[in-house]
Amino acid sequence: MVASILISISAVVSAVLVGFVARRVLGTAVGWPRSIVVGLLVFLLGVPSAGWTLRQTGFPDVSTAIPPEDAWIWAGLITLSLAWVFALGVAALVASEAIFPTRPLPNPIDVVRAALRQRKRTRRYLEILAIASRHGVGWLFHGGRARVEEQLSTSEERARAVVATLNDAGVSFVKLGQVLSTRRDLVPEPYLSALASLQTNATTLPWDTVRSVIEGDLGRPIDTVFAEVDPHPLAAASVAQVHRARLLDGTAVVIKVQRPAARAQVEADADIIGRLAHRAEARTRVGRDLRIESVARGFTATLLEELDYRIEARNTHMIASTLELIDRAEPARRGLVTVPDVFPDASGQRVLTMGLVDGTALSDSATRIAGLEPGQRDRLANTLMATVLEQILVFGVFHADLHPGNVLLKKDGTLGLIDFGAVGIIERSRRQHMTAFLLAALSENDVAATDALLLIVDAPEDVDLEAFRHDIGVVLTTEHLRTSGHGSIFTRMVDVIRQHHIALPGELASAFRSFATLEGCLRVIVDDFDMVGRALPLMPSLLRRTVSVTRMATDAQAQAVIALARLEQIPRRLDALFTGVEKGSIGITLRSADGEDVSGILSRATGEIASTLVSIAAVVIAVVLVIAGGGPVLGGSITLFAVLGAVVGLFGFLGLLRIVRRTFGRRG
Repeated sequence: MVASILISISAVVSAVLVGFVARRVLGTAVGWPRSIVVGLLVFLLGVPSAGWTLRQTGFPDVSTAIPPEDAWIWAGLITLSLAWVFALGVAALVASEAIFPTRPLPNPIDVVRAALRQRKRTRRYLEILAIASRHGVGWLFHGGRARVEEQLSTSEERARAVVATLNDAGVSFVKLGQVLSTRRDLVPEPYLSALASLQTNATTLPWDTVRSVIEGDLGRPIDTVFAEVDPHPLAAASVAQVHRARLLDGTAVVIKVQRPAARAQVEADADIIGRLAHRAEARTRVGRDLRIESVARGFTATLLEELDYRIEARNTHMIASTLELIDRAEPARRGLVTVPDVFPDASGQRVLTMGLVDGTALSDSATRIAGLEPGQRDRLANTLMATVLEQILVFGVFHADLHPGNVLLKKDGTLGLIDFGAVGIIERSRRQHMTAFLLAALSENDVAATDALLLIVDAPEDVDLEAFRHDIGVVLTTEHLRTSGHGSIFTRMVDVIRQHHIALPGELASAFRSFATLEGCLRVIVDDFDMVGRALPLMPSLLRRTVSVTRMATDAQAQAVIALARLEQIPRRLDALFTGVEKGSIGITLRSADGEDVSGILSRATGEIASTLVSIAAVVIAVVLVIAGGGPVLGGSITLFAVLGAVVGLFGFLGLLRIVRRTFGRRG
């Protein structure tokens, strides 16, 4: 009984020591289960190994009486043998951690949930791949060409097949296609035109479902917020549907209600879209040319943001603030372009209540527009153009999806903007560069336009600047002489940027897209509206507002304050420097580009090199001592040099093991 207890205690001590040495001495994080297993093996192999060592050196084992004068040598050999077994056990533990690192045991419930999600995602993933293969666009993901794909001999046929695949894949993929249809800087024709034809077909939700979403999001009964709500939707889309309603005070409003399953559907598809985009970019030239993985990543992030209607409410407030500032500066334009009011008390994450904009979209208002006086149409178009230009160039906040469907012609003959789920934001420095570019482009100065554009875009080092300038000049010249009402100088400019493989930042791509869609809206109002000619007279005044004397003076004051603060720090720093020189304690700290202390890296590298050399030297010395032997005979066939070699080799082995562990740890 006592022997069993002692054996058990010894096994536990062995397991604890193995784990402690691996953690503390070698700096390796190991799991206790494998530490216990390795410790038990060390314990079980320790005694046979000690017996073998004694037999090899001519000493009797534990079953034979040991002369008193040899007891200390006998005990030392056993200790040394056990130490080597222990060191080999630690090495095995470190190697197992390097190959199969210890991971925390997951929660069983989380494992089951993850398995169910993985099963659902895999099923959806395979469903999408099957849809793609059925329409013959499997090449977009694996690069090969099946029999069906070989029939798509022209780019027009491939574009139609891509659109058919997106239509069948569901809501998220249709929206991805719609986003791509606006990225002229990434997508070439005929894919661009084909993607523009995508439409979301959505069935209407029953009123009971809509009511439960409203009450759940607002946290109170619907009767306490609205006097009445029309159960029949005004419009239905894939993510939300809109209902007319009246607040308790009688204000006419519309309620945008998100579909209950919209977020879950988008979140499930977001991961799949990212995986498919990664495969497409890694395996196909089309995917690389479109940089589709980056586009998909930005799309999924934006789409998830659009599902939070609190963000859309803030966007609406920002656009309303810009219109208020514009109307204050230009009282004659007040009220010609408006946005609906947002009612925060009747809105939430999935419900957005806005004032009713009583009108029809420009895309559906051809008859009403034709009935307006030419002067009235011209005034509306000119006001809309000036408003959007000022929002982009002066305030840096603009509607990023300004197509004729989001501009309403109200019953009083004014314009209303709606749907602010996507709003572009451009910082001041880039707004100044863009203003300079537009001023040069509208005045047909190709050299200045190219220089200004290079301040905006991210041009590769190997870009042919002369060819780029030439293509910009051709666009400017032809657009200034163009008389037809189709096309846009901005879409052609984006085509030039894409053809020269120049990256256009996302927010600037949104601004160029807004310019192009604005031109389309203007020509719905006035068929032959010349945006280039009308915008040119506005640019000097906009430039003065972005680079005004007051603003320049304020900037100079800010820079002066910063410079003064730095000057005030110079005497203190010089005093510290001279004090250090006087005391002989001055030092230099080297830092890398990311701010890390390089001197510390050099110190660690020097220390590791020294440790490596010492460990290697110890192993070499140990091998020499063991092979050479010699020295006083301690007992049996054991000499002093052989024992010293075994001891020195043990420490050298542990040192090398520590170095190898650190090297592989850094690589991991």
